[in-house]
Amino acid sequence: MRLTQLRSFHAVATEGSFTRAAQLLHVSQPTVTTQVQQLEELYKVELFHRTGRRIRPTEIGERLLQLSRQMFDLEHEAVQVLRDAGELRSGRLRVAAVGPSHVTKMLVAFNQRYPEIQISVGTGNSEDVLSRLLDYRADVGVLAQVLKDKRFVSEPYSEHPIVIFCNTNHRFARRRSIQTAELEGEKLILREQGSTTRKAIELALKAANVQPTVVMEVASREIIREAVLQGLGLAAVSEVEYVPGSGLHAVRISDAQIRTYAHVVCLAERRDTRLIRAFFDIIGSDA
Repeated sequence: MRLTQLRSFHAVATEGSFTRAAQLLHVSQPTVTTQVQQLEELYKVELFHRTGRRIRPTEIGERLLQLSRQMFDLEHEAVQVLRDAGELRSGRLRVAAVGPSHVTKMLVAFNQRYPEIQISVGTGNSEDVLSRLLDYRADVGVLAQVLKDKRFVSEPYSEHPIVIFCNTNHRFARRRSIQTAELEGEKLILREQGSTTRKAIELALKAANVQPTVVMEVASREIIREAVLQGLGLAAVSEVEYVPGSGLHAVRISDAQIRTYAHVVCLAERRDTRLIRAFFDIIGSDA
């Protein structure tokens, strides 16, 4: 059985006329008649009772009509799903980011433009973000570093200065800014190895020939914040990630440009898919 034969049968059964069925399908009446006859001959059944100009399905025709309705209803739904996805009226965008502060603004902009697209966000370190992109668990990633890898496309989004924060009992708590040399000998709490913030502050300290005393290495932003609050040391953080609070104070470094960046990344092979292209367009206009 060919789908065109079933489609002709369905049109005749629902329209009650070979002529109207042909008009509906935009084909000639003989074409519709032939396709229905072929279906009847192939399975040796009678699908319609023909009384003059009046046409109505036989018992087997009624049973086939029930099935053809289900089939073409599903076909219509499939077309609608594809059309909605192509026009971004439905679908899901999966984002992997190194931190919520880097991604929130761009997600708000995307949601305002495409409110019917569901968004899921997962956070992790840079290695985890890239892993999710490579095995298709994420559509786009947000990193705090420049990525030089031909498998990926990367576009800059924003940049943020790094600040030093301390508790309010520290001598820096009455200052708005400090110089790099003033960190000499200070107790410093660092992020884990591989952290973009850590790399930036270590490069700046090395360039200034400044050696603080590293007292802790911590992967959690929340634990670092609590350690600083308890007076265990100072910490460096991207200004966009700093959360002000009672007992804390942040100062800028006045004599060095120490910054972190937000870059949007996707697999190069997927850059031109409709959903990912729309996301890059949004962040490009919003940057």
